[in-house]
Amino acid sequence: MQPHRCTRRELFARASAALAACAGVRVLPALDRAPRLRITNVESFQVRVPATARDPLRRYDYAVTRVHTDGGIVGTSFLGCPRDVLEHWVKPTLVGDDVFAIDRHLKRLQMERGESGVQSWSGVEHAMWDAVGKAVGRPVAQILGGARDRLRVYRTCVFPGKPEQSDVPYETQAKFAVRLKQSGYSGIKVRAWRPRPMDDVDMVGVMRRAVGEDFHIMLDRTAVRPGWVWDYPTALQVCRGLESHRAYWLEEPFDGYDLLGPARLAAEVSILITGGELGNSVYHFLNFLLNKTYDVLQPDTRICGGIWMAKKISVLADSFGVPCIQHGNNSLSIAGYIQAGCAMPNCQWQEIIGGPNLPEEEWEPALKLVRTPHVFPIQDGYVLLPDLPGLGLDVNEDAIREYRVNHA
Repeated sequence: MQPHRCTRRELFARASAALAACAGVRVLPALDRAPRLRITNVESFQVRVPATARDPLRRYDYAVTRVHTDGGIVGTSFLGCPRDVLEHWVKPTLVGDDVFAIDRHLKRLQMERGESGVQSWSGVEHAMWDAVGKAVGRPVAQILGGARDRLRVYRTCVFPGKPEQSDVPYETQAKFAVRLKQSGYSGIKVRAWRPRPMDDVDMVGVMRRAVGEDFHIMLDRTAVRPGWVWDYPTALQVCRGLESHRAYWLEEPFDGYDLLGPARLAAEVSILITGGELGNSVYHFLNFLLNKTYDVLQPDTRICGGIWMAKKISVLADSFGVPCIQHGNNSLSIAGYIQAGCAMPNCQWQEIIGGPNLPEEEWEPALKLVRTPHVFPIQDGYVLLPDLPGLGLDVNEDAIREYRVNHA
């Protein structure tokens, strides 16, 4: 079996149809009535928040990217932008131009720096959307179509210890899954990196017995990261074991750019095979869809090029009837992810990555940087779309000035 190789005409037709459908959602009248805003400066730096009572020995660093405009509106994201990209591409290209022209800037970036360059500007793109949302007085999700006002959260937990988690007792992972369930969450994702792959299957069995039937257990193989890739018989054996414990999905069991291995596996097993976090163009995702590589696409709203690109990918996936559930992030950086996910017609979950704690506990230090009693509201295991405009963060400007340390 060979990968489906699209003709130029087929690629153009598929991509054009999807992008045209996506462009159609940008019809909010407020955008047309909003005054044009010119970008006057773009900056990226770090803030360092002092220790908390919960963890008195630790300091918390956050990347910040800000887009300033001639209307006095400042867009803020908590994703960084590399200095070379900021100084040699972002500022020369964006300063003096329209902050609303996000799609034009993205296309220029792809032409001038190639598809690999889109990841580096995502912090700027998120901040531009924050400024656009503030200019029209709407959350970004509403500007992009407003599919929903909340996303079900699953917690991806990396436990302290070895990266492959081989020194983490099964019972420790199961105990945290129980805590998540008792706190109202309905899903957890843990690594499937152990040197003996069936050990992870045994761990899922322990976790399933602890949490019962009504809880989603996801496994993250993401084979580019452990350093070695399963062969097909190993992946099939693992999936059969996971099926017996009613696991929900297995993420990227093979190399992230393998089109056919995941498709073959997905056709043979009942659990979902998911992936796509490394994709950084609609054409990567189009190839996944044409080859039926994954049951669920998982673009990363930072890696793929930003909120607008993630929305395009979701529309493309929806035209194939495929769910699009974003790969996640943590803390303040997920503001744009929440907005993108709530604008997607085929996204129901939001991944929040961290350690063995609840998201609310992880976000506690970041409360110093916002003026709200919470970073993102969570209710019954769902993260709610903030009702504030832009990315939904009420940034504490005094705290940003006080804790600012350097370029991100």
